[in-house]
Amino acid sequence: MRKVYKYGMANLICNISKYLVLVFMALYTIKCYTYFTAKDREKRNNNLNKQIFYIFMIHFLCHIMLFVNMKDTRVVVYYLVEILIAILYIVLFRVFYKNSSKLMTNNVAFLMLIGYTVLLRLSPKLAVRQFILASIGLAVTIFIPFILGKFRNLKNHYILFGILGIFLLLSVFLPVIGKEVNGSRNWINLGFISLQPMEFVKIIFIFFVASSLVKLSTLKELVINAAISAAFMLVLVIEKDFGAVMLFYVVYFSMVYLATSRPIFPILGIVLLVAACALGYMLFKDTLFSHIVVRVHAWQDPFAYQQTEGYQVCESLFAIGTGGFAGTGLGKGMPYLIPVAESDFIFSAICEELGVIFGLALILIYLSSFIAMQNIAMKCKQPFYKYVTFGIAICYILQVFLNIGGAIKFIPSTGVTLPLISYGMSSVFSTLICFAIVQYVYILVSKEADDFEKERERIAYREVSGGGNSNVSGNEGISRERTRKSKEKSNKK
Repeated sequence: MRKVYKYGMANLICNISKYLVLVFMALYTIKCYTYFTAKDREKRNNNLNKQIFYIFMIHFLCHIMLFVNMKDTRVVVYYLVEILIAILYIVLFRVFYKNSSKLMTNNVAFLMLIGYTVLLRLSPKLAVRQFILASIGLAVTIFIPFILGKFRNLKNHYILFGILGIFLLLSVFLPVIGKEVNGSRNWINLGFISLQPMEFVKIIFIFFVASSLVKLSTLKELVINAAISAAFMLVLVIEKDFGAVMLFYVVYFSMVYLATSRPIFPILGIVLLVAACALGYMLFKDTLFSHIVVRVHAWQDPFAYQQTEGYQVCESLFAIGTGGFAGTGLGKGMPYLIPVAESDFIFSAICEELGVIFGLALILIYLSSFIAMQNIAMKCKQPFYKYVTFGIAICYILQVFLNIGGAIKFIPSTGVTLPLISYGMSSVFSTLICFAIVQYVYILVSKEADDFEKERERIAYREVSGGGNSNVSGNEGISRERTRKSKEKSNKK
């Protein structure tokens, strides 16, 4: 009788927690978008502070479900340490950089906590390893905005970026440290840790393209820029890392289009992509493209290859279908049946136990960060950092699309990880670097806006004190100008 009662109580607690998670997830997602529509700074800050409360509630309720279903007291310890690091990150970033984007800080903390939680469900050993390495990553990348402020001539080093990027990509072919994983030779083993150089090279590549585009003035320079960019992608083709090739390719043509505003470049990019895929399939389908052909077959009809190459996709679809809209609850599903659920197919594991509604909200949260990055890029007056931020935004959202698209059978699986959630230190560290770079650009944009306001006040003072009404004092003129601007803002609201 007691066992039945305990089971009933545990089931009730899990069900209540599961639905509360969905409610708080919806509220958090809504705040991501009301941030953009808020009429004043105070309202935006209130929305962002509420987000922090929702983050902690979602994280707390998820660990309640894990504790009840896993019956492991270590879950409590994991919860306390994870939340402590998240609080430290949010507080320290806001203390060090008062003009930083709080929305992106919140989203980084939230996505990382979701990643720890899901990995704890799948493999506590991997979760602990991810947490330790990611915490080190947070501690290191928090200084990146400060460091970038000291190096103001990065736009002049495009040759260095090109050489360094290609060298790091080629490092996977070194006989001692290079290794092949899942048909792609894109890893290096340093003994104590394995890294994927591509994750860091994509940042170097964005810096290379941005610095080249800043100096672009002739067609010859554009051809040279395109040739070096093609060299990056050629190395990735030889590595058989076609997901990375797609990332680099789309990022390059998107950045060129932003710099030139000529539609011919994205059109040319699409034509070249189709031609390259067709030619590559005809010439190398049995050699270089052999594992890509397998993935395409699995994507076209996974149930026809259910016991072989289509097994991953089938299990992914079964998991999402089993979870339904609300999910089975953390610890009550079978996400461990999905191959590489901790990285490539972690979205399927999330949907199975936390629900499709949670998964859709997660996509919208990723999208809110992308919109914020694009806003920052468009407001930035420095071309170099405008291009860098835009490139990072495209790379970030495309990575989300490739991962989730492969998990739901929208596109063939590419092996690309889900930013900040999938297991993999290279991916997490590079994404944290990207967010830190964007934060620096956001600080630059805020400073540009403040300088513009000061210049307007200075001009208004000169007009009033120099040639305006002689009966109006300079201080009174400034006061009137400020009153006029406040009325303009209230009218816009």
